[in-house]
Amino acid sequence: MFITFEGIDFCGKSTQVKMLKEFLLSQNKNVKIIREPGGTEISELIRNILLDKKNLMMSIESEIFLFSAARAQLVNEVIIPELNKGTFIISDRFHDSTTAYQGYGRGIPLDLVNQINLFAIAKRLPDLTFIIDITVDEGELRKQNTKGIELDRMEIEKLDFFRRVRNGYLQMAKDEKRFIVIDGSKSVEEIHSLIVEHIKNFIKEK
Repeated sequence: MFITFEGIDFCGKSTQVKMLKEFLLSQNKNVKIIREPGGTEISELIRNILLDKKNLMMSIESEIFLFSAARAQLVNEVIIPELNKGTFIISDRFHDSTTAYQGYGRGIPLDLVNQINLFAIAKRLPDLTFIIDITVDEGELRKQNTKGIELDRMEIEKLDFFRRVRNGYLQMAKDEKRFIVIDGSKSVEEIHSLIVEHIKNFIKEK
């Protein structure tokens, strides 16, 4: 299975990625965790460029192509080979982030974003995508309570940007069945249980 996690920054998805990994390992599954952008030597180099606050002048055109370049390398070098071996892949963000952030957030036409996305991922869509949904105000509160972590170029965007991103995620969830929206205000344990339940149901139905 190919499972991805999405949501605005500080929604708690990275915590759920780790918990799901532990659950699947307890079920004797082969599991690989990846993150976006990143996951390969080339993709990590691109990640450094994308998230560095020194690059605030980056154009939206450069941004979407850099994210897509990192993703294409990850798909070809890691995702497709691992899926062919029967590995459960869990990704902390994937192409839906580009639709939400560069499409809905930046305002790049969605049909163009979709074309770029499908080319970059070789049309390999996730089996399930969990959107951990929190309000933008809750995300801002969590951001302010985060100590000792330097914010990256994307995380310092204004609240209106994140409102557009969140609305984008919710619209995407209405348009495709693979999306599952989970209330991110629930406890960490409740969210994990819901995720496991959805995965079990998906496997049964295959």
